[in-house]
Amino acid sequence: MIVIGFGLGLNPMLVVTLAAFASAMAAGYGPLAVVSMIGHGFVENRLLSLPLLALAMVGLLERAGLREQARKLIGRMRGATSARILLFYLVFREISAALGLRGVGGHVQMVRPIVAPMTEAAQPGADEQTRRLLRAHAAAVDNIGSFFGEDVFVAVGSVLLIRAVLAQHGIDVAPLHVAFWALPTAIAALLIHGARLLLLGRRLRRGKAS
Repeated sequence: MIVIGFGLGLNPMLVVTLAAFASAMAAGYGPLAVVSMIGHGFVENRLLSLPLLALAMVGLLERAGLREQARKLIGRMRGATSARILLFYLVFREISAALGLRGVGGHVQMVRPIVAPMTEAAQPGADEQTRRLLRAHAAAVDNIGSFFGEDVFVAVGSVLLIRAVLAQHGIDVAPLHVAFWALPTAIAALLIHGARLLLLGRRLRRGKAS
């Protein structure tokens, strides 16, 4: 069901929910039992409940005008460009992830309601294709900053996984050493993608001038 649903381009949440119901009912559970299990998992599993609560909160803030306020803020700032906003968020996201503060960013909490509207507001008169390009870059910045920054933090799951895999092969490495050697990669990612953002800014200026 998941393969067919994703192949048809249906709503991912709907596909996963239907697949869960089908799997549970095939195992002999009734509809009420499935709903009860989902509710129990929501209450007991913080990793599930907290993102859903954040999604609801951000939705209420957007309805109250969060995106419009983000656009107005950028409109009052002189010298703000889409590339500079994205570059600033890249640095912020990578440093915060390196400090273990992964929750301060994210597509739901930051990109869609704040970062993307700011980048669009810094590019007035942009057509739909340019706006889609800016949204894609805003999402990419969050992914890159989080992915390469989090490995610098000692207590993140990926560092502990690397240590566990090495330990299985008789290589004893402290988590601090794994995090330390992830630092050059994080710096390289910051410089490389930062350069890509500057090139994006140049392309946008040329497009506006033409």
